[in-house]
Amino acid sequence: MQLVIITGLSGSGKSVALNVLEDADYYCVDNLPVSLIADTVRFLRTNQWTRVAITVDARSGSDLSALTDILADLRSESIDVRLVYLNARSESLVRRFKETRRKHPLSDGTRTIDECIAREATLVGPLAESAHVIDTSELSPNALRAWIRDLVEVKSDTLTLVFESFGFKNGLPLNADFVFDVRHLPNPFYDPRLRAFTGLQDPIIGFMQSQPDAQALIADIGDFIARWLPGYQRDNRAYLTVAIGCTGGQHRSVFIAEQLASRFRGSKPVLVRHRQLELPALAIAYD
Repeated sequence: MQLVIITGLSGSGKSVALNVLEDADYYCVDNLPVSLIADTVRFLRTNQWTRVAITVDARSGSDLSALTDILADLRSESIDVRLVYLNARSESLVRRFKETRRKHPLSDGTRTIDECIAREATLVGPLAESAHVIDTSELSPNALRAWIRDLVEVKSDTLTLVFESFGFKNGLPLNADFVFDVRHLPNPFYDPRLRAFTGLQDPIIGFMQSQPDAQALIADIGDFIARWLPGYQRDNRAYLTVAIGCTGGQHRSVFIAEQLASRFRGSKPVLVRHRQLELPALAIAYD
């Protein structure tokens, strides 16, 4: 059985993620109390369900502290357990709640929306330490759907490397374990002939491959990751996210993320993500 637990902050896209898994024929349960997870999963396994997805949110309260042990017990029963934590910056969450006109789950008439978000982060935040974290602040719903699909298709018996490009002008991704700044490299944006292309396309690839500093930087970052990767594996980490940032997230960072992914693909499970190649997040699509 594969069990996907989706948690994180309200408004960060948990329902979007759960709908993706439901469409992929997972048995889905929304907002199941933590105390019922183990019995529910065992019941579904007995009834021949091989793929199950459950969302857990702050309304479980103090029971959240038991989730890590519960998942460890289920793993000991040869269940492939994956914990996914969806996160977003406060300003993005506030905007989404205002635009959808939905009430925050922790709203009790005495807290502002900002106070509800802060309270929820306190309750569910510790779960991020043992989860794969996805920052949806500037992510479109379609991009989140694609990332969730990629995530559940990767084998979980070893550490997965995630290479993620982004633009510094949009802020640092909250889910990064390492951040490398490549803004010092020559920028194709200033060449009118190259501006409209991305780091996935031949004109930018050719331009970046002709830059000795870019090639040296790729080698240095790759060597750094290779040097320290065994330590993260010994720490039983399931995912390691390496974020590569340039100014706009369209050219240099995209190219370098792809090059690094090529270096490690084949020896490790690898995911590649490009934040700024997607459309801006649509608040109305999240709940």
